[in-house]
Amino acid sequence: MKDEAPGAIAGETLEQVGSPEATSEQQPVRTPLSTEASTGRSAFFVGSGILISRVVGLARQRIFAHYFGSSAEGDAFSAAFRIPNFLQNVFGEGALSASFIPVYAKLLAQDDEKEAARVANSIFAILALVTAVIVLIGVLATPYIVTLIAAGFEEERRALTITLVRIFFPGAALLVLSAWCLGVLNSHHRFFISYTAPVAWNAAIIAALLFFGRRMDLSSLAAATAWGSVIGSALQFGVQLPTVLRLIDNFRPALALASSHVRQVLHSFFPVFMSRGVVQISAFVDAFLASFLGQGAVVALNYAQSLYTLPVSLFGMSVSAAELPAMSRTLGAAEVVAETLRHRLDQGLRRISFFIVPSAVAFLALGDVIAAVLYQTGKFTRDDSVYVWTILAGSSVGLLASTLGRLYSSTYYALRDTRTPLLFAVFRVGLGSILGYFFAIHLPGLLGLSSRLGAAGITVASGFAGWVEFVLLRNSLNKRIGRTGLSLSYSAKLWIGALLGAGVGWGLKMLVGGWHPVPLAIVVLGAYGTCYFAVTFLFGVSQAQTIIGRIWRFFPRKGAKAQR
Repeated sequence: MKDEAPGAIAGETLEQVGSPEATSEQQPVRTPLSTEASTGRSAFFVGSGILISRVVGLARQRIFAHYFGSSAEGDAFSAAFRIPNFLQNVFGEGALSASFIPVYAKLLAQDDEKEAARVANSIFAILALVTAVIVLIGVLATPYIVTLIAAGFEEERRALTITLVRIFFPGAALLVLSAWCLGVLNSHHRFFISYTAPVAWNAAIIAALLFFGRRMDLSSLAAATAWGSVIGSALQFGVQLPTVLRLIDNFRPALALASSHVRQVLHSFFPVFMSRGVVQISAFVDAFLASFLGQGAVVALNYAQSLYTLPVSLFGMSVSAAELPAMSRTLGAAEVVAETLRHRLDQGLRRISFFIVPSAVAFLALGDVIAAVLYQTGKFTRDDSVYVWTILAGSSVGLLASTLGRLYSSTYYALRDTRTPLLFAVFRVGLGSILGYFFAIHLPGLLGLSSRLGAAGITVASGFAGWVEFVLLRNSLNKRIGRTGLSLSYSAKLWIGALLGAGVGWGLKMLVGGWHPVPLAIVVLGAYGTCYFAVTFLFGVSQAQTIIGRIWRFFPRKGAKAQR
């Protein structure tokens, strides 16, 4: 909901977005309307790329669940798998996107391609050097790392986790370099290839699972799958590199630390690195707590988080990734920049929330149907689906806040402010860790529940902390650029539509609950989605009207046939 009074504009910070001498008379200003369509197309390409990648990723998870289920080996693999995810998320979605793209995109907007190439070359060289050091230290320090991320594992699971982490580290370095490719491609508005590149990574893991699945015991299969991940990391980097080399003028990696623009990237990099690192540390804290909850808790948490991050990536990340370069290119006087950012932010929040609200309600009410259709096969049973549902329901608490918070963070990054999101992220992780410890370890016993249900407490705690961070981000930014946020009436329409749809879906689930997971999901989730779109369309929600209008155009009308 929007704040009642607009805040004052922070003129000094805003002018850092444009050139120091820029005024509304001296320089043409790109208005919100002139770039809204192009940003919409960019978000579409980002979303399409992420959708393709995530569909293949879910296929990977389904095959993994078929072979590993809720086994001890699945726990070990899931704990070790957080290492490449951590580095990719910190460098890709966080530090590079927030520090490199604003500087590089602005140089491109000013037609200074020579300096832009110098910045790209230098950042690549720095990343290559840093990741080499990280890999070396990581391999040597693996036993200590495993103690931090899976202290509750007994000796056998711990030993397997150590082996897998050491395999994953070289691939993680390649994923970091792949994140550099993403930054270059996004700055040139080449979104699709950068967000479909993970398909190659997922495909390599799937190939390893299918080829070795019936030939090895679970421990050996886990190691073979980890090597498949390393090969996939190389493929993900390789498929992007040719396009990147065509876009960069004279690719020659070198440490050009004398460049003021390179120093600007590095100056912004470390606060964002810490911010994203702190957020990712929360995932390690979650795994650490889950390791004390019994066999299957860690891998079940991983299954649930794969589903939880799907709408975050599809809708939150697609809009945020498309908006960051556009916001960073905004030029003009402080007041004009503030108005542009407010407009872009509000439009982005509406687009994101239209899809995230029904996602959260679906996770809460119909999570067993979702988990069953995606995972219930082989060693993954109906009981596992219900267990994943409890964790998924907990994650629905903070889904909207976490996703909208990404767009607010992107706006701070466009303003060259990386410290404010860091402070709020630290507070969020600290609060989430304290609540998570209580909800996961102590609360189930106090309520007389199984300790395994503490995994749901972990996601509930993260959700509460996510809302606190979101409120802090929004209120602080509103004081700088003016009032932003979702209106109460718009939010109410979305929640009413989602709750009515959930009622219809729940009724159908009770009626035909004994069906096979696939037809059950088609009927229940199909009815849920249809009802949500119908209700929001009748309420006059523009996003629903646009989508239904596009679908309607595919069906020929009788009048049109008669005219022909």
